[in-house]
Amino acid sequence: MTNWLNKIKYIIYHKVKTEKSVKKYVLSVRVSEKPIKKPAKTKPAKILKDYEYYKNLDSRYYQEELEARCKRLAGIRMDLDNPQTYNEKIQWSKLYDSTPLKTKLTDKYLVREWVREKIGEKYLIPLLGVYNSFDEIDFSQLPEQFVIKTNHGSGWVIVVKNKKKFDKSEAEKKINAWMSTNYAFVAGFELHYRDIKPKILIEQYIENEKTDSENNNSIGVNGGLLDYKVMCFDGKPMYIWVNTDREHEQKRDIFTTDWKRVPFRIHYPTSERNLSKPENLEEMLRLAEILSQGFNQVRVDFYVLNNGDIKFGEMTFTSESGLSQFIPETWNKKLGDLIKLPDSKYILK
Repeated sequence: MTNWLNKIKYIIYHKVKTEKSVKKYVLSVRVSEKPIKKPAKTKPAKILKDYEYYKNLDSRYYQEELEARCKRLAGIRMDLDNPQTYNEKIQWSKLYDSTPLKTKLTDKYLVREWVREKIGEKYLIPLLGVYNSFDEIDFSQLPEQFVIKTNHGSGWVIVVKNKKKFDKSEAEKKINAWMSTNYAFVAGFELHYRDIKPKILIEQYIENEKTDSENNNSIGVNGGLLDYKVMCFDGKPMYIWVNTDREHEQKRDIFTTDWKRVPFRIHYPTSERNLSKPENLEEMLRLAEILSQGFNQVRVDFYVLNNGDIKFGEMTFTSESGLSQFIPETWNKKLGDLIKLPDSKYILK
C-alpha cells in the first residue's frame, strides 16, 4: 500500500514539474519574441485599363467594361440594355452589330472593291502601292508627294508633301507600331476592326489650289481639301458635316441635305464662315445613298476637288466611337430615334 501511494506521489510531482517547466519555457519564448505587427491596410492596386487589358479581356465582360469606359470618359451612364440615344445605339452596335460586311467596308483596302462595284472606279483616289510591311516599300519609285496609311485603323495617316524632307525613320516607327496594333481595342471595342488583316497603303496625294481667303477650299484639310461627311440613316442621307481648320482649332459645320444650318453642334464649334453649297452636292448625296443602302446608319465621307471631281474617303460605322458631344443634348436622342437597331444581336466569334 505504501509503495503504491509513493508511486502516485512521484507521478503527480513530475507531472506538475513538467507542466511548470513547459509553461515557463513558452512564456520565456513569448517574451523574447518581437511583437507581431499586423499588416498595414493597403488599397488594392488599380488595374491599368490600357490597350493590352482590353485586348486580352474575356468577351463576356465587354459590355460591362464599355459602359464603365463611357462613364469614365464622358461622365454619363449609357444603358446598353435599352439603348435610346445616338451614342447608346452606336455603342450597342459596336458590340452586337459588327458584321463581316462592316469589317470589309471598314478595311480601307477592301472597301475600294465595294466602291468600284457600286459607284465606279473614278471616285477612288489612285492607289500607288499595297504592302504587308514597311520594308517592302521602295521609296525611290514613289513620286515627290504621296499619302501613307494603314487599312485597319482611324487617323493612322502620314501625308508626305515633300519626299526630300520625309523622315523615313520616324515614319517606320509609326507604321510598325500601327501594324502591330489591333484597332478594335484602341478606342472602346470597335469590333468591326478586329478581323482586318493589316496592310500599308500608299495613295496619290490630292490637293486643291488655294486661291483667296473666301474660297471654301482654302480652309480645308491637307492641300486645301474640304472633307464632306454625309450622315445616312436607313440608306437615306440626312446631314452633312464639314470639318475645317484641322491643323489649328478644328471647326465643324453641319447642314441639312438642302444646305441649311442645323440647330445643333457635335463636339466642335462652328466655323462662322460662309460655306457655300457645293455645286456637286446632289451627286455627292446620290453616291452616299447608294453606298449606305442596307445599313441602319453609316457616315460616308468624300473630298471635293476644285475641278468638281468627287473622291471617296471612307465609310464610318461608329462615328467618334459613340462619344459624340451634342449641343444641345436633346439632339442625341433625336438622332438616336433615326437608328433602327436589329432585333437580334450579332456576336463575333
